[in-house]
Amino acid sequence: MGKWFKSGAPWIWMTGGAVSLSLVAVLGLLLLIGWRGLVYFWPHPIYEWQLQDEQGNKSVLIGEINDREEVPVERLRAAGQALVGEERELLTRYLVKTGNREFVDLDFRWVLETDIKSRTLPAELAMVERTTNGNFYGYIVGVKEDGKALTADLHPALQRVLARANGLSEQANELQKGDIGGINYQLERLRLKERKAELEGELTDALKGDLESQRQALNDSYQVLEKELFSLRTQADRDSITVKDMRGELVTMPMSKVLDVVWPNDMSLPAKVGHWFHQIGKFVSDDPREANTEGGVFPAIFGTVFMVLLMAVIVTPLGVVAAVYLHEYAGKNSLTKIIRIAVINLAGVPSIVYGVFGLGFFVYTLGGSIDQLFYPEALPSPTFGSPGVIWSALTLAILTLPVVIVSTEEGLARIPSTIRQGSLALGATQAETLWRIVLPMASPAIMTGLILAIARAAGEVAPLMLVGVVKLAPTLPMDGNFPYLHVERKFMHLGFHIYDVGFQSPNVEAARPLVYATSFLLVTVIVGLNLTAIGIRNHLREKFRSLEH
Repeated sequence: MGKWFKSGAPWIWMTGGAVSLSLVAVLGLLLLIGWRGLVYFWPHPIYEWQLQDEQGNKSVLIGEINDREEVPVERLRAAGQALVGEERELLTRYLVKTGNREFVDLDFRWVLETDIKSRTLPAELAMVERTTNGNFYGYIVGVKEDGKALTADLHPALQRVLARANGLSEQANELQKGDIGGINYQLERLRLKERKAELEGELTDALKGDLESQRQALNDSYQVLEKELFSLRTQADRDSITVKDMRGELVTMPMSKVLDVVWPNDMSLPAKVGHWFHQIGKFVSDDPREANTEGGVFPAIFGTVFMVLLMAVIVTPLGVVAAVYLHEYAGKNSLTKIIRIAVINLAGVPSIVYGVFGLGFFVYTLGGSIDQLFYPEALPSPTFGSPGVIWSALTLAILTLPVVIVSTEEGLARIPSTIRQGSLALGATQAETLWRIVLPMASPAIMTGLILAIARAAGEVAPLMLVGVVKLAPTLPMDGNFPYLHVERKFMHLGFHIYDVGFQSPNVEAARPLVYATSFLLVTVIVGLNLTAIGIRNHLREKFRSLEH
């Protein structure tokens, strides 16, 4: 046994076991987050309950079972429920998602098992997904197309009318965001151009006339597009469905407010799987709704990836140049040691401190100066003097700069000095040696630093709350209007979206599954970015491997 300990084998097994436990813990956490998030998109059965409380009041409840728990009878009695004759110690109660938000106080309610007289799964119970007020549950009793009631089989007729209404609504949204949004953007540019000429004393009658003619042409185009927009919305509003809800009332809603209609109790397993993938696709590609508690997260995905890529473009040259200077050119003196210590200490500064620095220096000082010099016509409304994606990228670039510097220096230190000396002996200058020999050999280490920087930056939230991220951005940082990339705009971020949905949502039960789904999506985005960077690193490592021999 003593020889076995002295051989070091126990420590190898201990290290391997610790690594295995860590991997199991990480994979288990990811599986838990993925399961709790992805199950949200599965079509759950819709139940119809016949209820009767202790006072004998009868009611009907329709909805999905969201959760269940065992509750001690003593706790229920302490809460004011009599439960006369109940001898069991624990009772089951169900958290039911009832939807129909405009007709009930809460779209989630607890139901005690003693109040349930019967529970059924009618095949005709439908779930109507809407643009506002959440889901609606009930029986589809009527469909109207162009104002005329349809008498044929409602299922295929409803799907046809729904596809038509969704197509019209999609055309209207594209028209509003595309052509109409472009005209509004050009009108604002003309206003700023006129204001700039006025401030510079160059606003002549000829220029005013030219601007007015351009403005009139844009207004004429706007009127035409506006009529087309109203026509599309009117056509979509002529279609409607009538639903009988759990109160027994008939509710008519326009198809323009309906996104989807499904009958979960009547769906086969392949149909449920197809619907599940369809819902996940909508979650990834759609915009958020209902204060971010419903809909998709595409703006947050786009904002996260765009900000991380912009940060990588900024931090890579800065970190590489700093590391090259410190390792290749700076002398081995006290000043260099102090700089290295400062770089290492920067990695331990809390991220919120970087956010305060970014707000004070980048946004107010640098951005305000840019507005004064280049955009005085837009003042007092700031252009670059307010939080935006460029300032978020710069703030995170400074936050991750120590990681890139240290990693690059480590890569430079691993290159033998004989390679540099051989290159210089063959007549190459120091700059040529650095550019053609040293940096290519150190490129895998540079990519390693970039991978670590991306992994940290993509998950940061605290500094972004100060320098650019918002709850809901009206437009993306990239669109069809010149200069196409608008780095001064605010943006959405997956990390902040998780915080907002989980802690700022008025409907906690509805938001909880979206927190898991968005968290799993954020991990997926980070893993995707890292795998891309790792692939590039491996390619560079193979490409420049010959330089090592």
